[in-house]
Amino acid sequence: MFGAFELGIEFFEGLVAIDEAIVERAAQEPCRECGGPLYRGDHARKPRGGLLGRAAEAFSRRFSLCCGRNGCRVRAMPPSVRFLGRRVYVGAVVVLASAVALAATTVGAAVRTTGVPARTTRRWLRWWRGPFKMTSPFVALSARLVPAPEPGRIPSSLLERLGVGPAAIAQLLVWLAPLTTTSCPDGSRLVRGLM
Repeated sequence: MFGAFELGIEFFEGLVAIDEAIVERAAQEPCRECGGPLYRGDHARKPRGGLLGRAAEAFSRRFSLCCGRNGCRVRAMPPSVRFLGRRVYVGAVVVLASAVALAATTVGAAVRTTGVPARTTRRWLRWWRGPFKMTSPFVALSARLVPAPEPGRIPSSLLERLGVGPAAIAQLLVWLAPLTTTSCPDGSRLVRGLM
């Protein structure tokens, strides 16, 4: 199902555009601590793309906001479709490499296809099968997708329900975006209607 392909620069430019829209929405809200205005305070990241998303390494800015009121300076990190929380690899690679690891016949085949170490994909698969199933995005996706995704085959079963290809990966990343931050409560409202 998941052949060897690479996510190109156009795919990641589309994700940057979605992240820009999210940060613009978040900047319109006041600081959650003092009610002051929020200003851009982006910072550098060193994203990895493995063999699947080399183009992602060119987009190394994580969009962030900072309170502009003197003495407050609280940071607000809006949800992101490019970065899946604090993981070093970009979100699209986490999703796709996990799906490839599930479909591969051997561990070596998955590593050769994705360029992601086997230990890393095993850790991601434990997350998909454990803590991820307790999140509100998973509950929402399970309710919307009929039949419900197979718990032992996540994220492959999610991608199969959304369709195959870069558009399905982007759609899944939009659904996962609220998981990418803890500093924006109810981050799902910032990503509604973006895809």
